[in-house]
Amino acid sequence: MRATMLYVTALIALGAAVTTAAAVLTAQGDARFSARSELVILDVAVTDNRGGFVSGLPADAFRVVEEGKAQKVAFFAEQDAPATIGLLIDASGSMLVNRDRIIAGITSLAEASNPEDQFLPLMFNERVMPVVASPSGFTSDPAELRDALTSNVIAFGKTASYDALANAIDRLGKGTHERRLLIVMSDGGDNASQLTFDELLMKVQASNVVIYTIALIDRLSPGYDAGALRRLAKVTGGLAFEPMRKEMVGEAFRSIAADIRSRYTLAYEPADTSSGGVKHVRVLVAAPHGKDVKVRTRTGYVAGTSSPPAAAASGK
Repeated sequence: MRATMLYVTALIALGAAVTTAAAVLTAQGDARFSARSELVILDVAVTDNRGGFVSGLPADAFRVVEEGKAQKVAFFAEQDAPATIGLLIDASGSMLVNRDRIIAGITSLAEASNPEDQFLPLMFNERVMPVVASPSGFTSDPAELRDALTSNVIAFGKTASYDALANAIDRLGKGTHERRLLIVMSDGGDNASQLTFDELLMKVQASNVVIYTIALIDRLSPGYDAGALRRLAKVTGGLAFEPMRKEMVGEAFRSIAADIRSRYTLAYEPADTSSGGVKHVRVLVAAPHGKDVKVRTRTGYVAGTSSPPAAAASGK
């Protein structure tokens, strides 16, 4: 992103894997950003051993390590920033039994979300189809979202989940808020995609979209692949759920809603900007009084490009 100056709120909302900006402290004490260098943006969740969000941590409690080398944090904030949230619903024939519980879960998530969040509901089988009838496909109205899901979500056909995920990531880029998340409701199986899983993974790492997954299928089903869903969630700092009972589906959506609203934003300028490829990142947190905490954020990013490779960018 090129601009003369970008304010703090713009950086908090930023969703690009790497953005061109640098932190500047003005005479008035406001942190602003100018187009001078690359910043890597990290959306970070810190939880205790019960899974509860650990709030109120200071900037000096965080340490960022890239490829084993400590990085200087240029920006830090704890804020419930509005987000663009994709809802990718597997509408292949195998998912018919889960339709009603998915609609109920999404409705409860929307009602518990930031009032400024916008949602992009999509369903997929061999292709991706919008759920909301508006030209943009987005809505910020929980009632409109519920009605559209009830009227339009059906289940039939094969499953091209890798292509659908890539397509959803591209569509999220058209949203209002640059903080982007994708909730995937599927069995994880794929029998119709043009993309391979490795190509999809590269696109995911280049996007900085946080992915949450809910695996909804009988574990004995031949198409079940929760492992793929878990991996996508892990590399982006999201969460993966595998509800064993119907009532656990709603619990998964409530946990996702809370996690989305309980995040820290960190940014740093990489010490090494000369080489491309996937750069591996870790965030370490020293909590007060030696408290044991768990940290989730994306595990890496694609350096040297703001766009995924051509092979990984395709989608239906």
